[in-house]
Amino acid sequence: MEKFIYVLVFSIFNKPNAILHRPLITDIHSHLLPDLDDGVKNLEEAERIIVDFLEMGYKRLIITPHVMNDMYRNEPPVISVKLEELKRHLLNKKIDIDVQAAAEYYLDEVLYAKVINKQALLVFGHQYLLFETNFLSEPFQLKDFIFQASTQGYKLVMAHPERYGYMTMGKAEDLRNRGVLFQINMLSIIGFYSKPIQKIAHQLIEKGWVDFLGSDCHNEVQATVLKGSLSNKYLQKALSLPLLNHTL
Repeated sequence: MEKFIYVLVFSIFNKPNAILHRPLITDIHSHLLPDLDDGVKNLEEAERIIVDFLEMGYKRLIITPHVMNDMYRNEPPVISVKLEELKRHLLNKKIDIDVQAAAEYYLDEVLYAKVINKQALLVFGHQYLLFETNFLSEPFQLKDFIFQASTQGYKLVMAHPERYGYMTMGKAEDLRNRGVLFQINMLSIIGFYSKPIQKIAHQLIEKGWVDFLGSDCHNEVQATVLKGSLSNKYLQKALSLPLLNHTL
């Protein structure tokens, strides 16, 4: 992994005549509340990553712990307590950044039932609800979930659609026609996960089907790679789009 990071950072910073577009100051997807999911384990790790984000020019982080019934049953009060702990820690360290929290909901029968029963869900911005699905197959309740949540006023944001094995450009177009917004992982754009995922991310950028960019940062390795990727050609192309990050 260390060799990969070195090669990636070296290649990015040696691209001539890079045109830098408007940087992001708000990240909408990360896992920086300690010990809630597969993200950071303690406040010190979160602090080091947040300092990296400050160095990249971010001023606001909307942290989104996983909410997944069979693994991470993170209810709003628990997330709120962890957020306040992080805020106090940053204040004591004199680290000036706006940290907020929402959630990354996994579309399962529990989330579907919460929507059907009109239970309040954690959102950010203008009623944006971040959700993910399994990576292998399209959930059978996906379209009805979209309909039910949308009729309740939620603006659905699909996390990293480029990472789903079932995703095609045809399916992406259908989802957009149903009002679903797309959040692309910045690390997908630079090939961090795989070449096939990178390819779909690039296709979505070419189509202009990117509404939000997110770090989806879980750890210091990802933060380091992200810091070295900001002048990447396709990432800059994504930054030139009318991203909704700028409205938050």
